[in-house]
Amino acid sequence: MLMLSSLLAGLVFGLGLIVSGMANPAKVLGFLDLAGSWDPSLAFVMAGAIAVGFFAFLLAKKRRLSLLGAEMKLPAAGRIDRRLMAGSLLFGVGWGLAGFCPGPGLVALGMGEPKAAVFVLAMLAGMATFELIERRRP
Repeated sequence: MLMLSSLLAGLVFGLGLIVSGMANPAKVLGFLDLAGSWDPSLAFVMAGAIAVGFFAFLLAKKRRLSLLGAEMKLPAAGRIDRRLMAGSLLFGVGWGLAGFCPGPGLVALGMGEPKAAVFVLAMLAGMATFELIERRRP
């Protein structure tokens, strides 16, 4: 049941990314182009996602098990440090250059978008590089 609900949640999430325009790099880049012809529509998508996420995390913090009985695993770190800032900066630069972030990039890859294939390969290379660096940290 957990696998089926995970599949359904992923499908709904992917469909939401398509319908909202988050899987369209031109729309995302239009949103990020504050100095040009700015498209504010994705701000409403983000505000809705933040609102839903805020209340979902409030509920999740009060639970030890999910609705399907799986262990709740919430992020533990709460401080803002240099690594978080550097990762956020790198994420933002990549998002601005490609017009994709990880979720929409995978959805666009599934839709057959050639630019998404390049993005996903670069993302995987970045993840592998991070893993190599992490293994060498004391």
